[in-house]
Amino acid sequence: MKITLKRTEEQLELIKAMASKNRDTAYEAQAALGSFMGPILAEVINNAPAISNLFSSLSFNPDDNPSIPLDLYYDITAADYVTVYSQSMPGGLPTNHVAPTASELKFTTYTLDSAVSFDKRYAAKSRLDVVGKSFTRVAQEVLLKQERTSANLLLGTLADTQAAATSHTALSAFAGNFLLGDLNALITLSKRVNSSWSGGTPDTKRNGVTDLLVSPEVVEGIRGMAYNPINTETADHTIPAAGNDAWVTAPDEIRMKLFNDSGEMASFFGVNIMEIWQLGAGQQFTNIFAGLGAMGGRTDLVLGLDLSRDSLFRAVVLDSESGAEFSLMADDQYSVRQQKIGYYGSVEEGRMVLDNRAVYGVLV
Repeated sequence: MKITLKRTEEQLELIKAMASKNRDTAYEAQAALGSFMGPILAEVINNAPAISNLFSSLSFNPDDNPSIPLDLYYDITAADYVTVYSQSMPGGLPTNHVAPTASELKFTTYTLDSAVSFDKRYAAKSRLDVVGKSFTRVAQEVLLKQERTSANLLLGTLADTQAAATSHTALSAFAGNFLLGDLNALITLSKRVNSSWSGGTPDTKRNGVTDLLVSPEVVEGIRGMAYNPINTETADHTIPAAGNDAWVTAPDEIRMKLFNDSGEMASFFGVNIMEIWQLGAGQQFTNIFAGLGAMGGRTDLVLGLDLSRDSLFRAVVLDSESGAEFSLMADDQYSVRQQKIGYYGSVEEGRMVLDNRAVYGVLV
């Protein structure tokens, strides 16, 4: 993520005005730049390849009492009661709320914010690079908080499904390895979870998994299928032993595609791949899931999502003046003696999972 300000005469004069000894002139220039940069930062954050942007956005005005009519997001033949997962504070673990499908879902929004400052002399010298990097830091910090909030919600939802009649998590055939057979089994599991209201075949069939969030080690294993065996069982359904003739490799076409796409793997077996460095043995998101007692003795997690289902939502409050999702204001806490220029940025949002059938996992 990088924000670069164009070196135009208008922007140079605006940046210089921020360092003016006249307080009114300096504050007006700071406020003008904040109003200009707020929508830009919102666009940068919303277009970043991150977990938080897997959620669909619903916009509300600041004075609204936001709610979602659940009956519009569930099939008319669905169960009378559904479980919705949401958070009451940023970064907190999700709570499940059982609600009738014909009810209005009220949800809580919270503020994610960041503040940054830089020396006035950089503005006086029109150092656009310093100003641009300051705004980049604001966007990075807010995005980091969104990532942790989104991950906690998804991981908590997945952990809760393990108590259901059909768990949404499965074990990989070989500990420490995620192979084609594991993805195949995950797709089958999603079909069972997505049965109709009567427990049979739904009128609209779906694979149930469109995206995988995986660690770099899992991606390494997928790349390794270009030259390693991929089968997870022999003809008699036993695990093949090392060096056994039962070991087989993937077809040449698949191995060649894996070899050619090894630099940047966007999809595998028709499922989108998103590499998340916070997943993996001993990493942040994996530790959170382990803290919920849901790892089953394994060390890594593959998180599967069904983004074709209307389930993951982010309710965001629009700024009353600019109409943007992100508000960037001049921070007036600094006195003349401190010789600093500050900005305060924030976004008010709330996230929820309306249907846990959109979340799956494989313990690796």
